[in-house]
Amino acid sequence: MARVTDQDLDPAVMRKQYRSEIVDEQSLAGDPMAQFARWFQQAADAHVFEPNAMVVSTATPDGRPSSRTVLLKQFDERGFVFFTNYGSRKGRELADNPHVALLFPWHPIARQVVVTGTAARTGRDETAAYFRSRPHGSQLGAWASEQSSVIASRAELDRRYAELAARYPEGEQVPVPPQWGGLRVTPDAVEFWQGHENRLHDRLRYVRDGAAGATWHVERLCP
Repeated sequence: MARVTDQDLDPAVMRKQYRSEIVDEQSLAGDPMAQFARWFQQAADAHVFEPNAMVVSTATPDGRPSSRTVLLKQFDERGFVFFTNYGSRKGRELADNPHVALLFPWHPIARQVVVTGTAARTGRDETAAYFRSRPHGSQLGAWASEQSSVIASRAELDRRYAELAARYPEGEQVPVPPQWGGLRVTPDAVEFWQGHENRLHDRLRYVRDGAAGATWHVERLCP
């Protein structure tokens, strides 16, 4: 087995040459959600690990950013939906500042999708429908974890979960937590990035025509 050297661990010399077909503007779908559906399917077909994993970046009203990885659970012409505890850091920040960025990092196929837009809570019926589709353990976990708050120990978290499991055994309906629900990100721009040799990547960005335009146009960005 080859020995890993200090040079192998030097970020300055870590390089990969991306070899992919050029993405032409004429090949793109007419709107970003249709194009996202194409690339999402291709990422799944390529067996990218958790292609629905996305980095969600939020900021406080005074501009202090934070990021974390969550799982996309729905997407359609209205936008991208994920679910969270509204009392979490991201939930609190989005309540105060709805501007958000999403990043889908599909490294194995040298692609990424970057979304910027605004987030709003989904309706409770939509939240309840998704919550009931979750595994029983995940439903209990949503109650056990006061996401982003300080907890004394792992034992305390496990104790909360055990109490809930005793109260709501497998097969019994777990109520939807009032502090938990969906957030839908309505995009104002969606960038599709394809890696190429010599760092001459394709960056094609859909932007809305007008402040709240229903139509989109595509612009190419320098890599």
